[in-house]
Amino acid sequence: MLRILKYLSKAEIGQMLIALVTIVGQIYLDLKLPDYMSDITKLVETPGSAMSDIWIAGGKMLLISLGSVACAVVTGFLSARVGSSFTQRLRSLEFRQVESFGPAEMSRLSTASLITRSTNDITQIQMFITIGLQLIVRSPIMAVWAVAKIANEGFEWTLATGIATAFLLGAVAIMMAMVMPKFKAMQALTDNINLVARENLTGLRVVRAYNAEDYQEAKFTKANRDLTETQLFTNRVMAFMMPLMNTVMNGLMLAVYWIGAYLIDAAALTDKLTLFSNMVVFSNYSVQVIMSFLLMSMVFVLWPRADVSAQRVLEVLDTEPLVKDGRESAAEKALETAARGTVEFRNVSFAYPDSREATLEGISFTAEPGQTVAFIGSTGSGKSSLINLVPRFYDATGGQVLVDGVDVRDYDVKTLRDKIGYVPQQSVLFKGTVASNVSYGDDVRGESADVEMADTSTIAGRKREAALIAAGKAAESADMPAEQLNRIKAAADVAQASEFVDRMDGGYSAAIAQGGSNVSGGQKQRLSIARAVYRHPEILIFDDSFSALDFKTDREVRDALAREAKDSTKLIVAQRIGTIMNADHIVVLDDGKVVGQGTHRELLKTCEIYRQIAESQLSQSELTA
Repeated sequence: MLRILKYLSKAEIGQMLIALVTIVGQIYLDLKLPDYMSDITKLVETPGSAMSDIWIAGGKMLLISLGSVACAVVTGFLSARVGSSFTQRLRSLEFRQVESFGPAEMSRLSTASLITRSTNDITQIQMFITIGLQLIVRSPIMAVWAVAKIANEGFEWTLATGIATAFLLGAVAIMMAMVMPKFKAMQALTDNINLVARENLTGLRVVRAYNAEDYQEAKFTKANRDLTETQLFTNRVMAFMMPLMNTVMNGLMLAVYWIGAYLIDAAALTDKLTLFSNMVVFSNYSVQVIMSFLLMSMVFVLWPRADVSAQRVLEVLDTEPLVKDGRESAAEKALETAARGTVEFRNVSFAYPDSREATLEGISFTAEPGQTVAFIGSTGSGKSSLINLVPRFYDATGGQVLVDGVDVRDYDVKTLRDKIGYVPQQSVLFKGTVASNVSYGDDVRGESADVEMADTSTIAGRKREAALIAAGKAAESADMPAEQLNRIKAAADVAQASEFVDRMDGGYSAAIAQGGSNVSGGQKQRLSIARAVYRHPEILIFDDSFSALDFKTDREVRDALAREAKDSTKLIVAQRIGTIMNADHIVVLDDGKVVGQGTHRELLKTCEIYRQIAESQLSQSELTA
């Protein structure tokens, strides 16, 4: 937990120091009250005391109480402020770190766990900073200060307080030993319930299609029951804390009064008033000691979960992505090359992290600017793995992947990906409009709507953040420039998306639901293709991106690409021979190895695997055409 506090800003540390001063002030004022109570007791018991003196002492007690309340309000305000701004920064840092993760890191940490770490775990840390840090400072100071003030008031009373304190410490230690492992398991179980719920919601159509509602419900019930039982165990154990504290506190008060009665009865007449006054003061101080341990028990409730949560958040923040930026000079070297858009594989091998077997071995080919290079092979032959090496979703474990003559590992990742238009196997659309999805990643919109991480602990930082958010909303709602709209329409024309976009209510301003759930699979693919074309990149990568298109639309899209993106290097993964038969170069993969390269006609003669695939999809007349 202490390690995560290094992310506190200077302003937040300053506020915490002010809160520390107010905490000490509140403790001082609270411990001052028994002294005035002692004075009032003496005045009441002393014959001939003036009523005005009692009122004055009572007024001082009231002022001290108001001062204590003021200190408590300031402390609470500063703690809540620090907790909110600190956890806001942690969420931003965690989100930014997750954005740098590749498939390997996402697979290891899992999406469900990352969501839990960004929500539930951050909330646990916020609760501890807002409440726990106050208590962890206040309790020891109050306990030590109160004990110091009562140490000389009476050996018997001090001994009784010591016995009560030792008993409490032992009971708290036993409880912590019982619940600490459960607190650690609780966050993993929260991950699990998040995973099951997310999986069920994502695959809702499949669940309904197979009438698997009962199975999914049983699966969720088990995850829910495991979490509930763990929470119940910890809550039951911690439920003993408060009754135990109250019992010990009441028992200590009873012991103080019993010892006081015995001492007063045995004392001389002249000492009875002093002993009675001391007993009143001691009873108040002993209550303060027990209260400090009561507050400390609340720390023991908050600390374990916050500590586990902090470790989980730090695990994300400390994770180093496997794919890192290369040397800064790589981009300059690429600019100096004559052939923009050249992709070359030199004896490339690749194995997934934690995999013993290589997915790709000895891959070599070159894609020249303007060429269309296609990849085909059986399922699992490594086609998608191969093209994922170009934008550096993974790095090759052997050989070199070069773009514009420079090893991709030497590129700054942002510079490399700015050269690439990528259409994934599973089309992804974002909540917004047709236009915002096609122009996604455009430099102009990106700069206007990008909310950078600002230091929100300062007024200037919050104003900057608010201005950036407002600018983003204004950019979304305002009419876009005609030039940009023309580019969007041109990209949609290439992807053959205009024909259905024009029929949508609002055209290019029509709403797209989260995940593109309000458009068909083929429409999503065409919008994804339009998004890649919109950027006019040097390299276009299509990872089986034509599978949801009918043959006619497939042909029209490829013809439009050949016409409008003739200068771009096109890398196409496909399962249909008809999609790739006109490619300039075809690479045939089998079990991670290249078993044939050439044009469609050359491969029909030289590559048995390609011929088998072709014969299974095309008629004899189509093969010989």
